Amino acid sequence: MSYEILKHTADIRLHVTANSYKYLLSEALAGVCNTLKEHVDKSSPEIVRNAIVESADRTALLVDFLNEALALAHINKEVYIGVIFTHFSDTALRAQLTGRGVSGFDRDIKAVTYHEAEVLQNEEGKWEVTLVFDI
Repeated sequence: MSYEILKHTADIRLHVTANSYKYLLSEALAGVCNTLKEHVDKSSPEIVRNAIVESADRTALLVDFLNEALALAHINKEVYIGVIFTHFSDTALRAQLTGRGVSGFDRDIKAVTYHEAEVLQNEEGKWEVTLVFDI
């Protein structure tokens, strides 16, 4: 697992690391969805949703992408277990989210915030970000 839930006084903090920026978004999505629902019934039908996001920079793109996926999850009562990027740059993406319907969520995330969020590439070349979820 390349993400870990960190303790925070009022919200949930998630630290994500990955070998590429694109994989960082994928792992962050997994962290959000696993926080929403720890166990998904894999016998329910698979669902595909499209997401299109444009933002000012890498950090904003990550936060905006996760909030788009979160909005889709809440609207459709589903969580996403996979993502395929059909277009990807530092400021825009198109993605197909693969998910499953759920009867409810284990935790309610209102939003992924910009607080503490900064996408960085560390000295070892890994990408990382710490995210705060408003719950």
